[in-house]
Amino acid sequence: MSETQNNYLNQTLPPNEEWVLEIEDQAIKDNVPIMDRVGINFVMQLVRISKPTCILEVGTAIGYSALRMLQANPKTSIVTIERDEKRYQQALDNIKHQKKESNIDVIFGDALEELQHLEKGKFNLIFIDAAKGQYKHFFDLCLPLLSENGIIVTDNVLFRGFVANPESAPKRYRKMVDKLRDYNEYLMKHEDFHTTIIPIGDGVAVSYKKAKGRYHT
Repeated sequence: MSETQNNYLNQTLPPNEEWVLEIEDQAIKDNVPIMDRVGINFVMQLVRISKPTCILEVGTAIGYSALRMLQANPKTSIVTIERDEKRYQQALDNIKHQKKESNIDVIFGDALEELQHLEKGKFNLIFIDAAKGQYKHFFDLCLPLLSENGIIVTDNVLFRGFVANPESAPKRYRKMVDKLRDYNEYLMKHEDFHTTIIPIGDGVAVSYKKAKGRYHT
């Protein structure tokens, strides 16, 4: 998406509540990457449409996206995993400040380990937004946790436009960009999912789990 289009879409969004603005300001101040407003608005719409009873998030950061997904469906419950201790504590503080502790369970630990201990088939929607070089590992570990007809959403799959144009990527990003290209190809060819990559924000992949025993196109 061009910068002009993104700016236009930002202007069309309704104003955010004060608490949302405060967390966005906190992210800027502490240099914490959170989903941009157009991207999170899209994810929230997916949550409204699919009405998941249980959401799993890989990569809590400061709790922004978990709180926004809960805002989109207040009846859902969310399990979210964060390995950075400072961000974990910030997320707990932000969630407590909004009095959403009963809706959002934050796990402190490495998702590559923690995902192996969660209940299978429990989650209707899984949101992956953590270490981009590990996306394929996260996805594979999430597969047994996803319910039938569930959705896996992955952020940053176009990473600043470098994934579509890897020759322009700075040297420090090239390995990660190659892994993201491999991940996107893996998603698109995965026989158990229908995947669409949406060029909004930093690129969002939506992978819908096919129903078993049916013909798929």
